[in-house]
Amino acid sequence: MPIENNPSRGLQLIVPNLHRRYSGVTATNRMVAPKLAGLYRAAWLGPHAPEGIARLGFADLMALWRSPAPLIWHARRNNEMIAGVLLRALGWPLKLVFTSAAQRHHSWLTRWLIRRMDAIIATSELSASFLQRKPTVVMHGVDTDIYAPPSDRAAAFAEARLPGRYAIGCFGRVRAQKGTDVFVAAMCRLLPRYPDFTAVIVGAVVPEQQGFAAGLKQQIEAAGLQARIVITGELAIEEVQRWYRRLTIYAFTSRNEGFGLTLIEAMSSGAALVAARAGAAQFLVEDRVSGVLTPPGDVDALVAALEPLMRDPASAEAMGRRARQRVLEKFSLDAEAHAIAAVYRGLD
Repeated sequence: MPIENNPSRGLQLIVPNLHRRYSGVTATNRMVAPKLAGLYRAAWLGPHAPEGIARLGFADLMALWRSPAPLIWHARRNNEMIAGVLLRALGWPLKLVFTSAAQRHHSWLTRWLIRRMDAIIATSELSASFLQRKPTVVMHGVDTDIYAPPSDRAAAFAEARLPGRYAIGCFGRVRAQKGTDVFVAAMCRLLPRYPDFTAVIVGAVVPEQQGFAAGLKQQIEAAGLQARIVITGELAIEEVQRWYRRLTIYAFTSRNEGFGLTLIEAMSSGAALVAARAGAAQFLVEDRVSGVLTPPGDVDALVAALEPLMRDPASAEAMGRRARQRVLEKFSLDAEAHAIAAVYRGLD
């Protein structure tokens, strides 16, 4: 339900999500927002609101015009920065914060908007290097209670009723940017050698990628692996979380990413990780300890990194335990929320 926006109620933080389609940016925002709501009186504006934070309707937002107390507006997209700049110009008492995950040079519009923010957060040192003003680096965290290893991974895998004994997964929309073709090519080479494994691609096939997905399915059929390379399509978040618990190995194959939240979701779930050097992978993974890093788009390198883990699932399980411990120590949601709160305090 929308909250009552009487200024005396002390609203401090607005978390805008002005994007109708569910995306990685939405997912990261949804995870940390309830933690921030435990530190500040916060409300979520827009679709896909998570549990644990109040919802702010657009009519409620109008009632905050000329509120006597300043409000933090924490944007993560251009349209949210534009909305914040316009609202402040029209009399809303906003302190503007922007989180940048992009690892590329920004457009003139984004640069113009960034100059009007009161504080900037970057999700990695690499993202920070593309900004023309100094940000605070705050890496994403993950809910280590939700993304946790199962008590019995074999039983969790058995629930899926798939061939073999182990699952190797690749999550994200089915498209070239996510490297789904790299994963399929590697699986077509490896699965015939390791009959105990089934590969699972968890992600939607959006209309503009139907041709790309059809090509992958033809490749899978030509290899005779229809039963052992499964494309689930879009799933509810709760089902995605169940799939993480079924994995022995996770392959992060993106060619480019802003951050790559699935990395820490898989690590937190106790899966061994083979990750392309995209997004924040090089900052998250201790190479050959909590995961293995490979060049993006390189099928041969992916095969070479995956094969020892598929040959020896016990070593994969040990790597998964180390990955889980690294997330617990470095990449919890609580750590992310407190680091963001420190930025907010600097606005006073």
